[in-house]
Amino acid sequence: MIAGDLKSFQVTDADEVFYLPDFVTKEEEEILLRKITESPLPKWKQLSKRRLQIWGGDMTTKRLLIPQPMPDFIGKYPNLIARIRETGAFSASPHSGPNHVILNEYLPGQGIMPHEDGPAYYPTVATLSLGSHALFHYYQYQLSADTENTDDAESGRTIDPQPVLTVLLEPRSLIITRSSLYEAHLHGIDGVTEDTFFAPISSQHGTTPPIANAHMLTGAAERDAVTRGGTLSRGTRYSLTFRDVARVANGARLLQS
Repeated sequence: MIAGDLKSFQVTDADEVFYLPDFVTKEEEEILLRKITESPLPKWKQLSKRRLQIWGGDMTTKRLLIPQPMPDFIGKYPNLIARIRETGAFSASPHSGPNHVILNEYLPGQGIMPHEDGPAYYPTVATLSLGSHALFHYYQYQLSADTENTDDAESGRTIDPQPVLTVLLEPRSLIITRSSLYEAHLHGIDGVTEDTFFAPISSQHGTTPPIANAHMLTGAAERDAVTRGGTLSRGTRYSLTFRDVARVANGARLLQS
């Protein structure tokens, strides 16, 4: 794509959400998946419901990044850091590109509760999906003073369970979130083994909300399920979440060009 030409990928009626299908090729996806699955076990951090890796360094309690080298393949083939820079999404960020990556592994049935990324990062995030699809929901806080069913333990605020926006993330796609949907909203993925869609998409009546990027899908199975109604089974999905940490120890710049 042409640098800075994000407007053509903007999700309809969304504030600064961009969906880029086929951001990597099938061959590149195979290489990335092989590199990830070959990672030594000590590279993984086991959480209660999933495991992850952190690339680019760890952050202190004061939101300072202690930089470490990225995996070699991230800066070689495919050079994901450079490719994301070329989108222009991070052109105004402190380092003009991402310097921190979190790799999450989601097995079928695993998801992540609605959450915010926090103020340590520049308010732009790019997430690459590999291996399988996922439904990505954006949420907002309830405006009422009701304190029942509080979902966000840290803020004590109640999360509206109805998503304000839902996009289908196809394998090999990149989604970029900026502005208010990053700064004032939450995002999450349901922990299910399959996603069911009902046609027509303008009047879906199940638990799955309308898919905002339905017209942007390129996969035949995904497009058919969303537009005609159907079920997509989830496989193992790896998400690579790219961000720019503003404060870096010793004034270090990006570790990959």
